[in-house]
Amino acid sequence: MAEFSNLSVDRRSGFCKSNSIFYSKRSPVPLPPNQYLDVTTFISSRAHHGKIAFIDAATGHHLTFSELWLAVDSVAECLSDMGIRKGHVVLLLSPNSIFFPIVCLAVMSLGAVITTTNPLNTPGEIAKQIADSKPVLAFTINELIPKLAGSKLPIVLLDDQNTALTGEAKIVSTLQKMMRKQPPNGSRVRDRVNQDDTATLLYSSGTTGASKGVVSSHRNLIVMVQTVLGRFRLEEGEHTFICTVPMFHIFGLAAFATGLLASGSTIVVLSKFDMHEMLSSIAKYKATYLPLVPPILVAMINGADQIRSKYDLGSLQSVLSGGAPLSKEVIEGFSHKYPTVRILQGYGLTESTGIGASTDSLEESRRYGTAGMLSPSMEAKIVDPDSGEALSVNRTGELWLKGPTIMKGYFSNPEATTSTLDSEGWLRTGDLCYIDEDGFIFVVDRLKELIKYKGYQVPPAELEALLLSHPEISDVAVIPFPDREVGQYPMAYVVRKAGSALSESAVMDFVAKQVAPYKRVRRVAFVASIPKNPSGKILRKDLIKLATSKL
Repeated sequence: MAEFSNLSVDRRSGFCKSNSIFYSKRSPVPLPPNQYLDVTTFISSRAHHGKIAFIDAATGHHLTFSELWLAVDSVAECLSDMGIRKGHVVLLLSPNSIFFPIVCLAVMSLGAVITTTNPLNTPGEIAKQIADSKPVLAFTINELIPKLAGSKLPIVLLDDQNTALTGEAKIVSTLQKMMRKQPPNGSRVRDRVNQDDTATLLYSSGTTGASKGVVSSHRNLIVMVQTVLGRFRLEEGEHTFICTVPMFHIFGLAAFATGLLASGSTIVVLSKFDMHEMLSSIAKYKATYLPLVPPILVAMINGADQIRSKYDLGSLQSVLSGGAPLSKEVIEGFSHKYPTVRILQGYGLTESTGIGASTDSLEESRRYGTAGMLSPSMEAKIVDPDSGEALSVNRTGELWLKGPTIMKGYFSNPEATTSTLDSEGWLRTGDLCYIDEDGFIFVVDRLKELIKYKGYQVPPAELEALLLSHPEISDVAVIPFPDREVGQYPMAYVVRKAGSALSESAVMDFVAKQVAPYKRVRRVAFVASIPKNPSGKILRKDLIKLATSKL
């Protein structure tokens, strides 16, 4: 347990009456004293006994740690020769692969900034991110080149096949070619990277609708790596993780492209989620840890008898669930079906570098419905959204977080930054929570109006703006509709223009053609008007109540 220097801190809850702050009960994370340190150097200099860093689940192709760091150096050298410098932004558009981390680590080692995007996003959605982040170079695969059409960005191919798909694209190199470059004998002079310099620019919907670039520093990532190492206590033995979550997302980037490498663990990479490939990889590579999102956990419970008869999961020690707190039924159901596997949970945001709270044992996870206890070096406030008063134990309000992993702000968006980060560095999470007498956080509701589909964030405002562009729609509201399989999916309440005979399927098709699959509207109801408060804000809670009352 952390040592509380202030005697007025309650050791059981972590709450300090004198300033209304909750302090983490976990041991604080040590920070490297060297101010001039990039996250790549920090990770590569960690001593461990690991041999194989990455395995491609589909092909069995693998990279040893020595091959990985040689590749990172070679790619960084080539990027430097191309003129990539500190502060330049590089776009990575790719499904999961064993090469994804090489690009991230090479870019960050130069002090350049990596920005990732979802391969499922439409060309229009990707074009918006490019216009905002202004990358000077893109890494992608042949298949996804058309999604960069019109960007005129120079492209490095992650795969080597030269197909007709390259078309007019400006291909400047391939990753394989870059990896073959011999690093120089002497160390090349590079820009000095400060821990405060920007390392990543990941896009998040934050507490409001439009997607914004989250500016995370090398320090943010270094502390995240330290937290990951402390949480899993991986020095106790060799471990193998299955990478089921997307590396472009903070969960995947924090764990698989950076954090876990410092422990010497082996990471088995699935290019896309497939239940059979995940389960057979656990058996084949004797995996010990399985990070996942709640819908996969539920599927493992529902298919447990068949799964256990078909796959040898004897090596599996822990599942790590993120995205939403698990219910009592799910935790008990999983523990019953897989008695030798413990469930760990985590809570975090892109804005907090994926770190916020966690349960680090099955006993902690059995505090049903909890998001866990505050991560090391993290502080929290529970703030009344109306009065702004900081509340005490077992009182519900908005969760505010402060600590060394909190973002620097939103990229080129001072207005959004000011509304999310206060002058003292407190991050307003947009989640309504309370913290109990033992320091466990419980998420009650979301102030922010995001829909969580299989762990992906879907901003209702984005879908509403799209639907309002339809010539036969006069008003619309999009809400989260609960679903056992995916968590929530978008449902639209639509007001048709006079004389329109617009159908449900026509509404759904209109959206599906213009957004990534996870953002699709999957249920439509036609109404005479959308309920709004006097200031014109949609009363989403009323619509959610109406939609779910028929369940």
